[in-house]
Amino acid sequence: MGTIHLVRHGQASFGSDDYDRLSPLGWQQGRRLGEHWRAHGQRFEAVYTGTLRRHQETWQAIREGWGEALEAQVWPGLDEYDSAALIEALHAPPPGDPHTPDGYRAHFRLLRDALRQWMDGVISPRGMPDYETFRREAVALLEHVRRAHTGDVLVVSSGGPIATLVGHLLGAPPETTIELNLRIRNTAVSEVAHTPKRCALVSFNALPHLTAPEHRDWITHA
Repeated sequence: MGTIHLVRHGQASFGSDDYDRLSPLGWQQGRRLGEHWRAHGQRFEAVYTGTLRRHQETWQAIREGWGEALEAQVWPGLDEYDSAALIEALHAPPPGDPHTPDGYRAHFRLLRDALRQWMDGVISPRGMPDYETFRREAVALLEHVRRAHTGDVLVVSSGGPIATLVGHLLGAPPETTIELNLRIRNTAVSEVAHTPKRCALVSFNALPHLTAPEHRDWITHA
């Protein structure tokens, strides 16, 4: 039996023209996770990431802290949904400046509503697959790991695919999957035990590398 370590990317550039890159803090979060694993002798049989820049940069940061030269394999099913396309599909008034508290809250209120409608098949966001296709392509990774690996595997992805996998393992309804998604913290680790026959959730949304008081301000969600 091995363990799949599902890691959400480090803090990205929320509210900027290019969200898909790590902030300076995002790089620090990733390096710190790698340092934590190095200190505890963690090894991985394989590494998988999505195609997004923030996934690749998070793996690069982890590898810098970890000191291992393992190369990642790209799995497109780990890519995030397009939050802008989801909100646009609602045809609602824009949420305002995301850097302000009101704008930030409005953004995530709209995103929660859009996610539910997408999952229910009510809206079809521009350039995105339907939710069942999104879910199926993410879950396919679990099946692949069960067949191809026996040891520990690292997966670097985003909140949407990770919540989808966790929701699948728990048999959770859409509302629960959405709440899981919006609670996942940057570089949080969720563990899934895998055997050739099944996968089972072991832990969710943990930050073992950020428990020291000096890292309290490194805990972020966006």
